[in-house]
This record gives sequence, structure tokens and C-alpha cells, in this order.
Amino acid sequence: MSEHIVIVGAGHAGGTLAVQLARAKDRFRITLIGEEAWPPYERPPLSKQFLMGDVPLEKTFLRPETFYADKGIDLRLGTQVTAIDRTARSLTLSGGETLSYDKLALCTGTRVREIPVVGRDLPGVHYIRTIDDTQAIRTVAREGAKVVIAGGGYIGLEAAAALRKMGCEVTVIEMMDRVMARAVAEPVSRFYEAAHRAEGVNLLLETGVAEIGGTDRATHVVDSHGHLHPADLVLVGIGVVPVVELAEAAGLATDDGIIVDSRARTSDPDIFAAGDCTRHPNRILGRDVRLESVQNAVDQARCIANELSDKGADYAEVPWFWSDQFDLKMQMAGLPAPDDQVVVRGEPSTRSFSVFYLRDGRVTGVNAINVGSDYVRGRKWIGEGRDVDSVRLANTEIPIKEV
Repeated sequence: MSEHIVIVGAGHAGGTLAVQLARAKDRFRITLIGEEAWPPYERPPLSKQFLMGDVPLEKTFLRPETFYADKGIDLRLGTQVTAIDRTARSLTLSGGETLSYDKLALCTGTRVREIPVVGRDLPGVHYIRTIDDTQAIRTVAREGAKVVIAGGGYIGLEAAAALRKMGCEVTVIEMMDRVMARAVAEPVSRFYEAAHRAEGVNLLLETGVAEIGGTDRATHVVDSHGHLHPADLVLVGIGVVPVVELAEAAGLATDDGIIVDSRARTSDPDIFAAGDCTRHPNRILGRDVRLESVQNAVDQARCIANELSDKGADYAEVPWFWSDQFDLKMQMAGLPAPDDQVVVRGEPSTRSFSVFYLRDGRVTGVNAINVGSDYVRGRKWIGEGRDVDSVRLANTEIPIKEV
């Protein structure tokens, strides 16, 4: 008799897990439950290609809509799980139905961090997290539209770049003294600040949002210095928080995420978790982390599929990410610490350079802007725990493979 696997969350992790398990033919009976109306889809295009209309909706789907029925996957969209009964190994769904499971996978992801100011609930204030969010933004984002973006992280800057390409007038308000400050070194921040300003983005640093104003809808933003910025559209990109309430209510261990081991198992042997909602050990980094990335969602989902298929192996991957802004592709690997040594390789003015991070000579991270070979080499070095000579690394006359 096939084992019933229920997956809660139809995002990148949940969708990938369903696809992986479906390859086992008759071994598993799979139920995939998602709160949205859409089948599993990729989120990165929402702030870039899909926002600009460069890719149609269907191209964001992980698999065609027909895939799930064809593979015998019971895909339940527009459905919430309201409770887990670990003793009975059952779930309560939003419609009142009870659903039993043999093994459960929580792929609940994250939700946006809401901005705590007056006016945050006005129509015209948007976040970029779902297809519905981006579709709503596209109805307003047109040539000459005034857009104010709260947050100068990846999502805010990617949206700023896309909206400038669409002809919008864009203001980005960032509380820190530089953009992407929590993720990249100062040389990278300053390069991107200059790039955005050169493209016409009004970038305000060390500035917060004090209020979003308007009567029937948002019409302006007042910043922390008292300046008023007219807005046809307000976007908020100030981070996300893991969705752990369901796990917490069921008594699973959590700490800024659902705690899992190296094989994505929670504190309950019948329950797994994957993706942005998990805090997990990373042997390469030597510490527990919670990652918000496609790579982690996919790799952890595969880890669960292997474990359920008796082919288990510890999850130990080098974290990697990317960001597309204007004609700049930044590829990143590792999770460097703020006090790591920073080595710039190449000249930022050429729009093709890299920043490496070292701790006691060991490579901990790389940000490669329009230079894929440095990213590939840096990611390999991180996985190997490689020591490099910082002087040779900074010397572009020495090929990266010979450093």
C-alpha cells in the first residue's frame, strides 16, 4: 500500500518535493496543499521579468497546470491547514475536512514583514510576494507613474530597476546608510547606489517612512525627515518572516524558523520541513542558518524526497543566490560575516568585478557582478574550505583559476 505524503505549502519547496516524489511511481500517494489559487511557481520573476511583462504567467509555473493531475498528485489550491494533530497524524483544513497522513512535510515559506506606519492598509500600498501582488502592481505601473519603494534590499532594488525600465519615476527609501547592507560589503553597496542613481532612481539613505498618506488610496509618503513624496503606487520590501505558527501550535521546535536536522526532519519523526521556513545545520558554514533562497528550497526538498525514498544523505550545500538589476547580474555564494576581510577583484567602473570575503585566508563568500567565472570559482572554494592569497586574488593579471 502506498504511503500518503501530505505537503503543506505549494511554493518552490513544496512543488519541488511533489515533483521528486512523483518519480517514485506507485510508492507514494501525494497531496499538495496551497493557500494561493496558483500552482507552484517561481517567485524571483515577480520583481523582474514578470513585473515588466517579459514572461507570461504560465512561464513562472514550476510545471504546467496539467502536470499534477497527470502524475496523480492531489493538488488542493485555495486551501489552508488550520491545525495538525500529531497523535492522530491528521490535519484540519479550512473547509473543516480532516486529512490523514503517513508523513507530513511543512513547506510554509515566509510572509512579508508589514510596515508599521499610519496608512499601511490604504489601497495602492503593495508588497511583492505573490503573483496577485505583481498583477496588481502592473495595473498601476505605467510610463510616468510615481512609485515610492520602502526598502533598499534585493527586492526593493530589483523592483526599482524593473519599474524604471517601464518608465516610472522611482524613489527608494532605505533606513540603513547603504543599500543591501545586511548582505553585501560596502564596495558592492556603493556600486549599486551609483548604478541606480545613474538610471534615474531617487535613492534616499538613512531615511525611514514616517507615514503613508491619502484618503481613499495612497497618494504620498512622508519620510522620516518630513519630506513628502507623491505616489501613485507604494511598494514595501522590508523583509519577510518565517511562517511557523502551524508548527508552533503543534508543539514542534522552532527558533526563527522550524528547526530541522541535516535531513530536514523536525522534532517529530513523521514531520519534515523545507525551504525558507526552516532553520537547519549547515556543515560547510559550521552553524545553523535560515535561508531565503530558491537553491535552499529546492535542495532541502530533494533531501526530504531522498530520505523518504531510503536514499537519505545529509544536506550540506553552499548557499547561493542571484539578483538582476538593469544590465547587472550579481551571483552570490556563501554567507560571509560582517567582519570578514573584503577583497575587490577588478574595477567596479567596468561594471564587471567581484568581491571575495575571507576569514583567516579562507574563502567565505563571493559577490560576482557580470563575471560568472569568479562566481563559479568562489563557490567551489567555499565548498572546499579553500585558503587563498588575498594579494594574488586581487590581481586580475593572474587568472582566477591560478589564484
